[in-house]
Amino acid sequence: MAAFTIAAGTGNWFSALALGVTLLKCLLIPTYHSTDFEVHRNWLAITHSLPISQWYYEATSEWTLDYPPFFAWFEYILSHVAKYFDQEMLNVRNLNYSSSRTLLFQRFSVIFMDVLFVYAVHECCKCIDGKKVGKELTEKPKFILSVLLMWNFGLLIVDHIHFQYNGFLFGLMLLSIARLFQKRHMEGAFFFAVLLHFKHIYLYVAPAYGVYLLRSYCFTANKPDGSVRWNSFSFVRVISLGLVVFLVSALSLGPFLALNQLPQVFSRLFPFKRGLCHAYWAPNFWALYNALDKVLSVIGLKLKFLDPNNIPKASMTSGLVQQFQHTVLPSVTPLTTLICTLIAILPSIFCLWFKPQGPRGFLRCLTLCALSSFMFGWHVHEKAILLAILPMRKEKPLFNWMETFYLLGLGPLEVCCEFVFPFTSWKVKYPFLPLLLTSVYCAVGITYAWFKLYVSVLIDPPVGKTKKQ
Repeated sequence: MAAFTIAAGTGNWFSALALGVTLLKCLLIPTYHSTDFEVHRNWLAITHSLPISQWYYEATSEWTLDYPPFFAWFEYILSHVAKYFDQEMLNVRNLNYSSSRTLLFQRFSVIFMDVLFVYAVHECCKCIDGKKVGKELTEKPKFILSVLLMWNFGLLIVDHIHFQYNGFLFGLMLLSIARLFQKRHMEGAFFFAVLLHFKHIYLYVAPAYGVYLLRSYCFTANKPDGSVRWNSFSFVRVISLGLVVFLVSALSLGPFLALNQLPQVFSRLFPFKRGLCHAYWAPNFWALYNALDKVLSVIGLKLKFLDPNNIPKASMTSGLVQQFQHTVLPSVTPLTTLICTLIAILPSIFCLWFKPQGPRGFLRCLTLCALSSFMFGWHVHEKAILLAILPMRKEKPLFNWMETFYLLGLGPLEVCCEFVFPFTSWKVKYPFLPLLLTSVYCAVGITYAWFKLYVSVLIDPPVGKTKKQ
């Protein structure tokens, strides 16, 4: 309740929103949970039962520890509370163990850790200009932002049904963003460095942080036209930032460096053998690429341009996490996705440096880095879209008539996939078709949003300032 009472200055509505969503999370405790529930239970067991030297080698379960060390220590701390609920959940060999007490502990651990997320939302609300306040509560920017963040349905589904700790992690990210808006750059850098050692997926947005901190903190002044004043560079600030990153990294990776296990840790963090796409395609560029390859292969077989015996056995539509070869289009390697991602990110980084727009420009660059990595990254999970959606909450709404029509199209698509398709003859022959159609349809929308946001960033003029605060 500490996070709720701290918001008293913002208004009773903030406490009500926080309390209401917490009660909703409690109602979701008995709902379905995914394999990630067992993943985190197994990590509790690994960190509690084994010495640190075995954490990143243990492979009794297929759900091996593949998050950075800070998250491993987080699981270790949780495990010492978990033992008072059910000691059996901490047995490494108790695969797929799920007692009622285990369920309650893991669900409540996610709800409790969301206190940080609530506090971070409160801090983000402080960064909103209070001059543009509507008469009605629903017109207040702070109220709208709080609802969009705390009541985000995607986050509720992924954390409190599917089961993960994204709220806690996004709390760290939002807190770092809020500190940058408040010109508390060292704190912002610290929170982001800590975040990277909790979950390495946030490396996607590291370029935005690096360039913004260099541009707005290490250079202390601008020219009248908004360009950087090169003689304002501060070596002290650069060293300070570097020291923060170094100390956080040393605390995280130091024990494994001493054990000569860094290569093993990194092999777990970056498992390129998993294949281009996750079992359920993330709606990104590669979903469109895969679908095009599938269409071309079907046409090629019909027209007898392709030999059925030469079609790769590992199919991208099998629903399995594996490597596969494309049939018609060139197969994609991890290096290819890295190059595509860097090319997609570079224009936003260029604008952040040469067309500075303050914290707002940083937020848009961060969103574009997240979206670009989602669009072109290797083995992207569909839930990774949250990394772009949550920061985007401060952007303008995107709904014109065409966009509204597109969103309404999700309804008929869902009806066809869930209620019509099961009664067709295609169910046996093409079981992956509903997921393919959903991924492709959503990929079109996300590609459009990515392109539209990029255009707005490229055409907006820089904000000229003679002196930074």
